[in-house]
Amino acid sequence: MKTYSISEVAKELNLTIYTLRYYDKEGLMPFVERSPSGVRLFKDSDISTLRIIECLKSTGMPIKDIKTFIDWCTEGDSTL
Repeated sequence: MKTYSISEVAKELNLTIYTLRYYDKEGLMPFVERSPSGVRLFKDSDISTLRIIECLKSTGMPIKDIKTFIDWCTEGDSTL
C-alpha cells in the first residue's frame, strides 16, 4: 500500500502543511497512521476523507461540527 508524506498531501489538496497539522490537532484526522518516529503516513483513503473535510469547510461548517461528523464516520453505522 502506497503512503504519502504530509507535503505530498498538502500539494495534492492545495493546502499548507500547517493546515493539515491544524486539522490533526483539532482531531479531524484520527485515521492517519504514524511511523514509529511519529511521521504522518497518509493513504489514498485519507486523502479522500480530507477532500470531504475541505468540502464541508467550504460550506461554512465550523471545525467543531466537522469533527463531530468525522467522529460519527469513525464510529460507523451505530451513529445512523
